[in-house]
Amino acid sequence: MNKAMSGKPARKPTTRKAPMALTEALVARTLRAVEDAGPVPGMVTMTDADYARFRDEVLATAPAGPLNLFAYGSLLWKPAGEVRGGARAVATGWHRSFCFTVQRFRGTVEQPGLMMALDRGGQCQGMVFEIAEPVAANLEALLRREMTILPAVNVPRWLQVKTEGDVSRALGFVVDPGNPRYAGKLDKRAIAATLARAAGHWGSGAEYLFETIRHLDACGIRDRNLWQLQELVAEEIERERP
Repeated sequence: MNKAMSGKPARKPTTRKAPMALTEALVARTLRAVEDAGPVPGMVTMTDADYARFRDEVLATAPAGPLNLFAYGSLLWKPAGEVRGGARAVATGWHRSFCFTVQRFRGTVEQPGLMMALDRGGQCQGMVFEIAEPVAANLEALLRREMTILPAVNVPRWLQVKTEGDVSRALGFVVDPGNPRYAGKLDKRAIAATLARAAGHWGSGAEYLFETIRHLDACGIRDRNLWQLQELVAEEIERERP
């Protein structure tokens, strides 16, 4: 019988989501034991007084009500301090970008890595969490995780974010384009080559990308640029470490 005449609604075709090309097995090829060499020579490490200053500045400019955090990368799975709740949100005027270099954590002086921040333009889907009490202590823990060197390349900023039916402000970390470590807009293949090779005592760039995509996916968020990037990183790893 013709489905249109059967009286039953036609089934919509099932859309199957393609698996990531960047697999755990490929990521494992990029991981290696790297001893933390400590602060990079010539860099100015932030002090307790610096963290207290940034903390107080954030609190002094915070909107009324709960202090919200916009998470778009590693803060989705490894938040510093305690957070609670969680709602999908969009930050307009910013996008995820591997746009600053690191010589520690997920890179070394010999093989610098790239880390992600919010850069200007476009929009970014992420999650909004509430920073739990005690707010000052949890906020400082967050700052200590995100910022280590002065001048800071990844700086706190109040962003306008939109959740379902609501527009509010949330704290996000955005790149300072005037910082010497700002890499600017790089070609995807150049980013992929770096992420496939760089690693530090925190892990590799490929691992960071893999975990970011995996946790965004768990939140129902698909970032087209990151999805294209993971395919290129997988190709690089296959070529370098068959």
